[in-house]
Amino acid sequence: MSASIRSLNIGVPEPAAWAALQRTAIRKSVVAGPLRVTRLGLEGDQVADLRHHGGEDKALYAFAREDLDFWEGVLGRPIGDGQFGENLTTTGIDVNEALVGERWRVGTALVEVSEPRIPCSDFKNWMGASGYDPTAWVKRFTAEGRPGPYLRVVEEGIVAAGDPLVVEHRPAHGVTLTAYFQACTTRKSELAAVEAAIAAG
Repeated sequence: MSASIRSLNIGVPEPAAWAALQRTAIRKSVVAGPLRVTRLGLEGDQVADLRHHGGEDKALYAFAREDLDFWEGVLGRPIGDGQFGENLTTTGIDVNEALVGERWRVGTALVEVSEPRIPCSDFKNWMGASGYDPTAWVKRFTAEGRPGPYLRVVEEGIVAAGDPLVVEHRPAHGVTLTAYFQACTTRKSELAAVEAAIAAG
């Protein structure tokens, strides 16, 4: 199966007593598009916590439908596209085996894998508020090593659900998103070496 964009998901800040800032934009609604992709993300999507989310290096967040299906099995309940706060739900590609710096053509936009999503307490609380078992959620999510990538936008463009996802460039360093995620979380002693490898290209 060829890789593609299954859904586009956008949200706006809304009140949430369980969120660190008392507001969050993690709740995403599926839209078919087409939507414009700018340097700061999808048209219509907003960020509540500008310190930890958004900006050019975190313009978009992608998560694979296959990984949502995995968590459905673990949690024993259906999980809709966008539930993990992702802007792009993908299919047909292991996004966690993407290399840091890998570039994808999605619609007419060109995006680049920048860094892994690091789970936080707001993510845990959102899962609980959505009716899922949030017990040790951050630890469980981390242990699985399926973080999904943040993406920077190299070329702005237009994207719609159903558009192909085409890998246009893979750097030579060989550092996968999962390896970088593990170095940031459970294998911190490896972080300096991993970051040096990424920087060297």
